[in-house]
Amino acid sequence: MRTRFDEQLNTLGQELIKMGALCEEVISLAASALIQKDDALAAKIAPLDHEIDEKERQIESMCLRLLLQQQPVARDLRQISAALKMITDMERIGDQAEDIAEILPFLNGRTLPEHIEIREMAKATIKMVTDSVDAYVKQDTSVAEAVIASDDIVDDYFTEIKSSLISLIAQNPTEGEYALDLLMVAKYFERIGDHATNIAGWVLFSVTGEKTYGRPQTDETEK
Repeated sequence: MRTRFDEQLNTLGQELIKMGALCEEVISLAASALIQKDDALAAKIAPLDHEIDEKERQIESMCLRLLLQQQPVARDLRQISAALKMITDMERIGDQAEDIAEILPFLNGRTLPEHIEIREMAKATIKMVTDSVDAYVKQDTSVAEAVIASDDIVDDYFTEIKSSLISLIAQNPTEGEYALDLLMVAKYFERIGDHATNIAGWVLFSVTGEKTYGRPQTDETEK
């Protein structure tokens, strides 16, 4: 019985990897569409977000079956409950990548070259998402802690971008609408970093039994 349960836990991990890969892909597409001014790339984001939504439903059902049909011990319960929390954050990552795609047409094909921080910010958030899921699969608290530390880097990028855009508006008020749209793009990347941080926090919980870090994401405006 335990062997079968372990096999199902392994399958759960593999499905989380797949969902994480979809999240990584959708963020990468959003960043590339922004940088390359490519509407065709942006159009691929919504279908991927739908895949992420479907994967969330599949994993949720898998977790519930494990809880109802098996007799998990304390650590198993933590691992399964952590997975249920993680998929909520991953689903929101997909939503926010789609939010970025919806903003892109309003930029009219523009991205100022001095805003290279957005590109670096996107790379950092992609790595955070990938590493947070990897930490869960490997039950590696050191990787989870590194993800949590990386959130400060993403926050610093957002602060730099915000300051740069405020200066842009001050120098040229006619750029106000464009600057605000670009600021929203940066804000969505910052929120993606927050979700990756939450995922890492649930990894720590699944291993140690303590949820020591995480930012609640209950505001429905994020959807």
